[in-house]
Amino acid sequence: MTSATTSPSRLDDDQLVELLQLIRGVDSVELKITVPESDQRSAVSALGMDPIAAQIRQVFFFDTPDLALNRAGVVVRARRVQRKGDDSVVKLRPVVPADLPAKLRRSPAFGVEVDAMPGGFVCSGSFKNVLATGDVKEAVAGARPLRRLFSKAQRAFYSAYAPDGIELDDLSILGPIFVLKLKFSPAGYDRKLVAEMWLYPDDSRILELSTKCLPRDAFLTAAEARGYLTQSGVDLSGEQQTKTRRALEYFSVRLQA
Repeated sequence: MTSATTSPSRLDDDQLVELLQLIRGVDSVELKITVPESDQRSAVSALGMDPIAAQIRQVFFFDTPDLALNRAGVVVRARRVQRKGDDSVVKLRPVVPADLPAKLRRSPAFGVEVDAMPGGFVCSGSFKNVLATGDVKEAVAGARPLRRLFSKAQRAFYSAYAPDGIELDDLSILGPIFVLKLKFSPAGYDRKLVAEMWLYPDDSRILELSTKCLPRDAFLTAAEARGYLTQSGVDLSGEQQTKTRRALEYFSVRLQA
């Protein structure tokens, strides 16, 4: 699943077979759904979310103005996180877990996850790095090279999968996007949910609800989550949107202009 939006329809038989094969080799599954803007306020109220408890995040993506990395399935990102510090990630998607090098899978900084939402799913491999508070701010201000936001292992991973000739220091800054993230336990539901509100510079927004689970629990967790959200009056029939894709396309247009 690589499009900016997905249909809310159910997976067909071929997709279900593919998903079953993928989740056998992943570390975790994240179940996601985006709520239409017209229903976001009612969803916040129905689930008892407290916006004041949300954590503020500032997200930056790095790519060429024409999104050459994105076309190659590579996502490069850095974040500033309130009360937590900075981090960076180099992500590859889609991936087939069995095709990844064993040495890469053994790295504690690397994880393989399936993101699933109504009508689609994608398997990705992510190489993460914890940074000191202020590192990202300095880099996007031009006070340090972008490559220094990424570990040696991340840079090697990037070099292995990014298009030839595109170095980290050559990338443009796409951002920032402000994000409000809330982890909460709604009444009547046994699992924790995560709500992320992505606020785009054009005043549009995406509200995503998600929960993570072990691969073996994916289908049961999905059924329980769907039942709970439906019972709570959350609209699950809207067109599904991808947060990263929306951000990349928004800033790409402005960079090329």
